[in-house]
Amino acid sequence: MTTFIRRNALVPLAVVILVLAAACSSSKSNAGSTSTTGGGGAKLPATTLKGSGSTFQDPFDEEVFRDFTADVQPNVTVTYNSVGSGQGQTDLQGGVTDFAGSDSLIPPADAPKFKGAFLYVPIVSAPITISYNLSGVSKLTLSASTIAQIFAAKITKWNDPAIAADNPGVTLPSTTVTVVHRSDGSGTTANFTKYLTLAAASDWTLGTGKTVSWASTTIGANGNAGVAAKVKSTSGAVGYVDFADATKTGLTFASVKNSAGTVVAPSLAGATAAMASATVTPVIPAIDSATLAAFPTSV
Repeated sequence: MTTFIRRNALVPLAVVILVLAAACSSSKSNAGSTSTTGGGGAKLPATTLKGSGSTFQDPFDEEVFRDFTADVQPNVTVTYNSVGSGQGQTDLQGGVTDFAGSDSLIPPADAPKFKGAFLYVPIVSAPITISYNLSGVSKLTLSASTIAQIFAAKITKWNDPAIAADNPGVTLPSTTVTVVHRSDGSGTTANFTKYLTLAAASDWTLGTGKTVSWASTTIGANGNAGVAAKVKSTSGAVGYVDFADATKTGLTFASVKNSAGTVVAPSLAGATAAMASATVTPVIPAIDSATLAAFPTSV
């Protein structure tokens, strides 16, 4: 549970985690012992668990929490506010929530600010799409270098020679490129920009993090759903959006030429194949047995 999974291959892929606090300051439960119901397992008394954070993992969380309450612990209420990884980490740090959804790790400098120990629990992975809105262009391939130049606002027209070189035979309009990015502290931003620093270091100079200094010509939007909606409504727009929101919004997304020169379209099958060769790496020191025992195991 004290591990975080990261894939080394250079394609846009995010692994999202839950960060669990040892002290459940905001949980509320009625006094009384657990009971056993039709499922045969121990049932908790009325309990509320509060979480907030990543919008990337929200579609997955909604289904998991619903099924957990319906099939496993009917007395437990789980609430989750999808406000972005940065705010989720801040909420957990302040004791406002019991867990945070995050697509990025807590910065080492912030760890001492937490009221107790915390654990990272990898839960799901999915592609980050390069979604675009370009009339007449239903298929597009982009190399890492071209993606970096687009999002760094070095490429400003869709018929730029770099995009044309990635798409021989495709008629590209002279439409202005409008970059849409996250305006909130975002793990999706952290993962996407981390990819750019690894895959196109010479073309991407804005660094990596939950926020970066985007060019003044770009547009910010809140959450993955906000970026998806802005791309959908803006001719010439391009943005990085999680696969679930891109699909739900009906966006068109580009295929990406990876470090091996293979063109890969975003898909759940691709994410599954990527994680099959993932490396599991410890990210925090071992937690002593007494602290570990403070974490609830029944949920």
